[in-house]
Amino acid sequence: MDNELILLQFEEIEQKVEELVNRCKSLKTTNTDLNNRIEHLEKELQEKVEIENNYIEERDLVRSKIDGLLNRLEEKEEGQY
Repeated sequence: MDNELILLQFEEIEQKVEELVNRCKSLKTTNTDLNNRIEHLEKELQEKVEIENNYIEERDLVRSKIDGLLNRLEEKEEGQY
């Protein structure tokens, strides 16, 4: 009777260990997927930051050129009066 009880307990332990191993495998897969997703999102974010920086540079350049043209127009107007 004692041997049967011990064998049953070992079977229960083996089942629990197997469940834990399977859960660990599942968590590793999930972790890998999440890390890949993070990497993808970081790349997307970096691309968007670069696009935004390029837009800001273009906007500043256009603003600078417009300011220069306005200044030239003001100078011409002042020279006419």
